Parts: sequence; C-alpha cells; structure tokens
Amino acid sequence: MDFKKIIYYLPRVLSVFLILYISLFSLDVFGENTGWELLVALFMHLIPTFLLIGVTIIAWKHDLVGAIAYFILGFGYILMVGFDRPWSWYAFISGPAFLVGILFLISWFQKKKI
Repeated sequence: MDFKKIIYYLPRVLSVFLILYISLFSLDVFGENTGWELLVALFMHLIPTFLLIGVTIIAWKHDLVGAIAYFILGFGYILMVGFDRPWSWYAFISGPAFLVGILFLISWFQKKKI
C-alpha cells in the first residue's frame, strides 16, 4: 500500500475507532437504569456517538470539513467540561479528536497537491 492510500484511510479508520471508543462510555447506563429509563439514558449517552457518526460520514468525502469538525469537537469538549478537570480527561477524549482532525487535514493537503 502506498503512502497516499495510508494518508487517505488512516483518519477514516481512526474516526470509526473513536466512535467505538466514545460509545463505550454509554455502557454505564445498564447498571443504573431499567425499562424506559434505560432506553432514554442510553439514547442520551449515545448523542456524542451519533454526532461523531454524522461528522465521519461528511468527512469521508470532504477532508477539510472533517478536519475542522474534529477540531471543533475537541475544543468543544474542553469548553463543555471546563478547565478544572484532570489533564487525562482532555487527553483521552479531545486528544483522539485532535489527532483525527490533524490526519484529515494532512489528507486534505495531500489531495490538494495532486
């Protein structure tokens, strides 16, 4: 596989892994809720997943949009939780979003060169 294909597919594959990673955080609702409360809580916890799926679908064809969207999502998470949390909160949630955003930006620059 050549370098251009790796640059093209890497942000897309990592964004799918990011979606799965963020989805794992919704599993805590199963120990706390039952019945309809469980469905509502699960839906609420999966809203970030649905947002990431939408961004990834758009970013699949439009690298620059993906780069901007993942940067916004990374910064949005930091602003949403505030600045008084441990650094690991930012590193493990916003860090992967920034990485995917950077990779989409590199992919966009690579396409632009052609």
